[in-house]
Amino acid sequence: MTGSLFRPGAVPFTERTPRVVAARKLTRRAEREKTGRFLAEGTNAVEAAVKYGTVHELFVTERAAAAYPALMTAAADRSVPVSPITDRAAAGLSETVTPQGIVAVCTVVDRPLETVLAAARLVVVLVDVAEPGNAGTVIRVADAAGADAVILAGDTVDPHNGKSVRSAAGSTFHIPLARTRDVPAALTALRAAGLRTLAASGYATTSLETLSFDTPVAWLFGNEAHGLPGEILTAADETVRIPLYGKAESLNLATAAAVCVYTTAMAAHR
Repeated sequence: MTGSLFRPGAVPFTERTPRVVAARKLTRRAEREKTGRFLAEGTNAVEAAVKYGTVHELFVTERAAAAYPALMTAAADRSVPVSPITDRAAAGLSETVTPQGIVAVCTVVDRPLETVLAAARLVVVLVDVAEPGNAGTVIRVADAAGADAVILAGDTVDPHNGKSVRSAAGSTFHIPLARTRDVPAALTALRAAGLRTLAASGYATTSLETLSFDTPVAWLFGNEAHGLPGEILTAADETVRIPLYGKAESLNLATAAAVCVYTTAMAAHR
């Protein structure tokens, strides 16, 4: 596969090649929403995209093609178009300081809300989360814990953002994702699906260690700086805090989500 891509005399695409230019535009949210496509960068994300997603084109440098022959074979086996690019073109497509030289153009993965809740027993909901790295990390945590879906509600960052995709380390393509601007409608849909809504809050009176998890659960997590809005805390079935046994004042969003989601998942598996 590597030899066919970079055979003698072959000219790799440059940063000025129209297809590379078009792909570069997908680093902008407006272009992703317009085209229904996004970029997955790096081996973890690209491997998952090739195996579980829809890849329209895979751009790869000669160095990356030689370094990841199994990935090149997997792409060929799934009839994914693979295009050789220069290192400079790879740098233009990358949003990292040290690009791995492998970028996939993929179809966006989010689904309608009503399609991800059927028979769900553990769902994670992010409300107004602003940092893409946090969103991606929580998606990865939810995937690892065996959650059924992640819902990105309100003004939460686009999960197809490059930093979110990298932080999810492939989980963007594993776990069902849904987006909705209407948070109250999301709560209504969760209840209609038989899920008990638990809102994480450092000021809650109920402690995580006192809960039982014998019914399906949807965990709600809010903005990194402000937490969940008051109306969402009121609307949830229960607000829950993580007990802090040491001197730290709080946990960051991704860590709090990991504790809550894994506590629920382990209770279910016991």
